[in-house]
Amino acid sequence: MSDARFLVLVSLSDGPRHGYSIQHDIEAFAGARLGAGTLYGAINTLERDQLIEALPTTQRRRPYRLTSAGRHHLRQQLQTLDRIRARTAAVKLA
Repeated sequence: MSDARFLVLVSLSDGPRHGYSIQHDIEAFAGARLGAGTLYGAINTLERDQLIEALPTTQRRRPYRLTSAGRHHLRQQLQTLDRIRARTAAVKLA
């Protein structure tokens, strides 16, 4: 999974958001600025893979939310990161 798709899933784990809100949330928690093409490319792929779904448009903005499959996928990705962190905890970076 690409970093952009992972970051979108993490952003949506708090609840539905529209693209602009996702972009700013990611910048706040990850310090990463996704360009519009990268962000909407990730959103399109996640929606195609049924990991997120679009909600009805409100005030010209389309919010998205995690599906149950998306929540399960995110949980698996976070468990993998936990295993990696545990494995590398003893590594000293010089």
